[in-house]
Amino acid sequence: MTRADQPVQPDFLSQADPYRRELLAHCYRMLGSVHDAEDLVQETYLRAWRAFERFEGRSTLRTWLYRIATSACLTALESRGRRPLPAGLGGPSEEGGQPLETRPEVPWLEPIPTGEDPDADPAAVVTSRESMRLAFVAALQHLPPRQRAVLILRDVLAWRAAEVAELLDTSTAAVNSALQRARAQLHEVAPTPESVTEPAEERARELLEGYVSAFERKDVDAIVALLAQDAVWEMPPFPTWFRGPEQVARHLSGQCPGGPGDFRLVTTSANGAPALGMYLRGDDGAFHRFCLQVLTVTGGGITHVVSFFDHRLFDTFGLPDAVLDTP
Repeated sequence: MTRADQPVQPDFLSQADPYRRELLAHCYRMLGSVHDAEDLVQETYLRAWRAFERFEGRSTLRTWLYRIATSACLTALESRGRRPLPAGLGGPSEEGGQPLETRPEVPWLEPIPTGEDPDADPAAVVTSRESMRLAFVAALQHLPPRQRAVLILRDVLAWRAAEVAELLDTSTAAVNSALQRARAQLHEVAPTPESVTEPAEERARELLEGYVSAFERKDVDAIVALLAQDAVWEMPPFPTWFRGPEQVARHLSGQCPGGPGDFRLVTTSANGAPALGMYLRGDDGAFHRFCLQVLTVTGGGITHVVSFFDHRLFDTFGLPDAVLDTP
């Protein structure tokens, strides 16, 4: 029996398991892919288990795990390009309703299921939620990998420069310099980052329920009435994207399949925001996987909709393959 086939040490699991969720979030911010992040967390735990007997406790177990995870992410990024959203590749289309072409060769950004510690400090929950927003993770993808790691460790996780320097095996001066460059480049990519003013709970519920109802009726006017004036509509793997209700309406009327009663929507949550599993009626009368939408909802309306057509995400989010019609 090889070492990899042996049972994992119970003392390692009991000590390391509490950090799994935050390590997944860290790897996701670095990689922009929930599937790659899950793989890298598994690799992190395997590496840590193999080396656990040599762990001398000169740093905390959490720091040690982050060192392994960050190193694994940096190695993985050596052979991978950044993961964009369509808006990161060019300007919006002014021709809603025209035929669309996919770009399957692009490694698109992926959403991640929202998972928050119910016992966490409310301020920490807000900080974590903001650092998982799709717009922020998409902006991170523009940074070189080491700058990305420095910015995440310093500005998201609030590590001291000396701690980051030790983790990355570099100097404090190098960390401070990398952070300054990362902040400047992030500002260049997103000079006015997506500002999310959380609406009151009742207002958020009204907007979401209204959107679900309008889509299930395929009432295009009602859908776009819920959008903010400068709302962005993206649909990876289609590079075409739209800004504003008028262009979105043209797209929904001209290119979105289905008619009244042909959609069913199941609510979930992604990247700290409302999300919807969308199902389209098939010839068998059942509703089958169509796309996963992530919405940015503010008091002024829905400002951002990203429709992901990667059907693997339904499994990742624990959504069914199909839903039956309800009377």
